[in-house]
Amino acid sequence: MCLTGVDYFSSLGYAPGIAVAAAGLASPIATVVLVLLTLLGALPVYRRVAQESPHGQGSIAMLERLLGFWKGKLFVLMLLGFAATDFIITMTLSAADGAAHLAENPHAPSWIAHNPEAITFVLLALLGAVFLRGFREAIGIAVVLVAVYLVLNAVVVVDGFWEIFRGHPVLNGGQWWHAMLHAHGSSIWLVIGFSLVAFPKLALGMSGFETGVAVMPQVVGHPDDDPNVPAGRIQGTRKMLTAAAIIMSAFLILTSVVCTLLIPLDTVTNGDANGRALAWLAHHNLGSGFGTAYDLSTILILWFAGASAMAGLLNLIPRYLPRYGMSPKWAGATRPLVLVITAVAFLITWIFQANVDKQGGAYATGVLVLMSSAAVAVTLAARRARQRKLTVFFAVVSVVFAYTTVNNCIERPDGLKIGACFIGAIILVSLLSRIGRSFELRAVDVHMDQRALRFVRDTARRRIRLIANEPDALDEDEYIDKMRQMVADNDLPDEDIIFVEVHVTDPSDFQGSIHVHGVTVHGHYRVLRLDAPSISNSLAAVMLHIRDETDAIPHIYFEWTEGNPVQNLVKFFFLGQGEVAPTTREVLRRAEPDRSRRPHVHVG
Repeated sequence: MCLTGVDYFSSLGYAPGIAVAAAGLASPIATVVLVLLTLLGALPVYRRVAQESPHGQGSIAMLERLLGFWKGKLFVLMLLGFAATDFIITMTLSAADGAAHLAENPHAPSWIAHNPEAITFVLLALLGAVFLRGFREAIGIAVVLVAVYLVLNAVVVVDGFWEIFRGHPVLNGGQWWHAMLHAHGSSIWLVIGFSLVAFPKLALGMSGFETGVAVMPQVVGHPDDDPNVPAGRIQGTRKMLTAAAIIMSAFLILTSVVCTLLIPLDTVTNGDANGRALAWLAHHNLGSGFGTAYDLSTILILWFAGASAMAGLLNLIPRYLPRYGMSPKWAGATRPLVLVITAVAFLITWIFQANVDKQGGAYATGVLVLMSSAAVAVTLAARRARQRKLTVFFAVVSVVFAYTTVNNCIERPDGLKIGACFIGAIILVSLLSRIGRSFELRAVDVHMDQRALRFVRDTARRRIRLIANEPDALDEDEYIDKMRQMVADNDLPDEDIIFVEVHVTDPSDFQGSIHVHGVTVHGHYRVLRLDAPSISNSLAAVMLHIRDETDAIPHIYFEWTEGNPVQNLVKFFFLGQGEVAPTTREVLRRAEPDRSRRPHVHVG
């Protein structure tokens, strides 16, 4: 909960001030609307997400299962683009806000106030160094930071309410209520309506749910948990999400009240309390010593809020891009990924000059798009499970999140533009990587059943000859014609010949296990059948496996066909088909540099 909380709870550093600036005296009412959406909308959605994706895949994996082929991959890449927007901007915005808090502290050296960008770079570099050392160290630091930060915030809140009950000179409860009604036509319904319109601007206070699901692999379940459906881990994660949401909701309401009633409005919008309302209260009500301690705690948790974002990216990227063949092989390793993510964070900080306000729109857009996609995913999951009432409930939540997302994009279009840049970059790099890796073997492993092994071992005593046959009618005439043609074209004996057939499944998949089944068709034709996303790569993998199993070099024979080279390459890259013989030969050449050990490819 603390690793998630450094993202979620750290927004207390700026969320109360944003609420007052956006809703004015109606800030507590707008915050209540936000809290209701959190507890009655976001929390049920992500509790269901935890149940549906217990290994930390999140809502993206749920939607991936509903869409196949390339359209599913492209949709996932778009969501990953918004996830990258959310997580990386979390790192840069939090570090920049931490640097701003440091600059505003009265005891900070003057050179710090004039170099916020350099301080942000230092904070990001330190964050990367923590993850280079190890993930467990990050969790240990998060526990301490969250505990201290929540205690200090509780002190500020309790002192704030004491000031209110004593009749603080800015506003007390009764004065605030009358002033709020007067500002909105003396109607509570107008206040509620204004709050409903204004609450999307407060959406930064809802961050943390997606990272809460992303860190699920760190949740310890029951010893007897089923690996596929770990009930203990699911239960623990749902408790974690509920506890975090309740704690944050309570703090959001209480802090919005004390900030609205105790800080002059112009001080929050344009004065010293802008972006640091609770820190302002800590200094003014509890003295410079406590205020400095609060500043230090806020700076640390804002800086370390990037830890939950970093953890989310380190969980998401290896789960998708390497499996799609859309990243270099090293992308599955933690330390290289940490270096790349840190470098991107440096670039974003440099582009936006460590300005918090400029990054706020992109951050909110990333958060809201992920929440909207999660709401849609659980709606579809409930519909598939024939849970009618839950389907209606989650559909309503989806509509609310969609409204909030669209409203945010209209109000702050820069966020959508930045998200589009991330999406474009991810899609471009992913497709280039996929094309560059298309000639890899791509098979995780090959399994042959007993009959298939018997076929190849029987012929291995002489010569293993495989004929590539494109499954078509699969009647006896097809095998007779193919046998007659290949024997004549290659001057082969009409014995010890095995047909091999590949049924293309989802060509957008990059790698997986290959299962080869041996069958006898029409009485005497031996056939090796397998399902795979690509014909050439799977044939190469099977031949290398046969070589290793029998210690004999197999030969495979293809029918010569003529086609457009460009069309053949497109079919190979995106459909797993195309001109099979040359691409199989190229895959074998790259997989086995030793020509004496390489299976032979023949074209009639």
